[in-house]
Amino acid sequence: MRLRRLLMPALIVAAAAGGGYYYWQTRQAAQAETVVLPSVEATIGNVEDSVLASGGLEPVRQVSVGAQVSGRVISLKVKLGDNVKAGDLIAEIDGTTLQNTLRSTEADLAALKAQRAERAASLAYAESVLVRQKQMVGQNAVSRDAYENAEMTVNTTRAQIESLDAQIVSGQVKVENARANLGYTRITAPSAGTVLAIVAQEGQTVNAVQSAPTIVVLGDVSTMTVKAKISEADVLRVKAGQEVYFSVLGAPDQRFPGKISFVEPAPDTLKTQNATSSSATSSSSSSSTTSAIYYNALFEVPNPEGRLLTSMTAQVTVIVGRAQNVVTVPSTAIRRRGPNALVDVLGEDGKPTPRRITVGLDNKIVAEIKDGLKAGERVVTTRASGGPDATRAPRARRSPFGF
Repeated sequence: MRLRRLLMPALIVAAAAGGGYYYWQTRQAAQAETVVLPSVEATIGNVEDSVLASGGLEPVRQVSVGAQVSGRVISLKVKLGDNVKAGDLIAEIDGTTLQNTLRSTEADLAALKAQRAERAASLAYAESVLVRQKQMVGQNAVSRDAYENAEMTVNTTRAQIESLDAQIVSGQVKVENARANLGYTRITAPSAGTVLAIVAQEGQTVNAVQSAPTIVVLGDVSTMTVKAKISEADVLRVKAGQEVYFSVLGAPDQRFPGKISFVEPAPDTLKTQNATSSSATSSSSSSSTTSAIYYNALFEVPNPEGRLLTSMTAQVTVIVGRAQNVVTVPSTAIRRRGPNALVDVLGEDGKPTPRRITVGLDNKIVAEIKDGLKAGERVVTTRASGGPDATRAPRARRSPFGF
């Protein structure tokens, strides 16, 4: 009886331990059977490969309207943002001195014409004298010297008239130049556009001796040119005719479409290099090798409402490849790339099987599968570091009871 009392607790503990171990093993087996690999179904969809770039907006035509003569700006006819037509008056410069110059050259020209008229009259008289001298010298009525003197007078007068004709031409050129310079005091729009900037104000004196000072800047903003900066790593993939779209910071959800019209063959740094001396160019070239090189890709976009403004920043996307209605999977599902690309396809039993595929367009997010996979099949999207064997059920742990 006493022995039975001692054995009963031990039997109860052993039974509880056995039941706990059985429950633990059953739970581990259930967990091993319910391991599910991350997978996704291959679907029919579209794949786009693109190049991203940033750029700026510029008017399709932009011109700095300057002054060709020096003087004080006495009148400014436009305001910032005004729309002007070709030939519209923009500004006027004081033309008092130029008006006087024109009057002076016109007076000089009139004097030359009067001198020519006088010489023409003298020539007519000298020619009549020469005719009479010629008749009389034939009759020995005058000396040969008198005849030759009359002939010399005619020739001299004709030469004087020719000289005056040349001076009159020169005088006419001076008058035309003076009239043109006076006309330059009225600055007109060379083409239709919008006033983007006003550089000179009324009362300001401009000096056009060395360079033409800018009065206003005009731009045709009905069409904008986007200048996208393409890195040298991507520029070989970008060419004229490719579709492109962009957005601006003020409207990030709106796409403005277009097509690449031209890719500049040299970066902007080439302009600055040519503007420096040879020594500065060499140092600039050596330093530029360590910096990024960008090439400008240009395209135009209509701007009828004027929402796109000059110098806005554009986030540009160039479509360099597109595949539509093809079998697609996430790029992470491709376990091995290249000619022998592989994916792991889940069978009906849920086990992965490697399968060779042919990959088409791949933008590193979604990939086109040209061959080896059908829509509806499931592929593993990620694999454990241990390879295919790592997907097996984990080995049962030892019981916490030591079994």
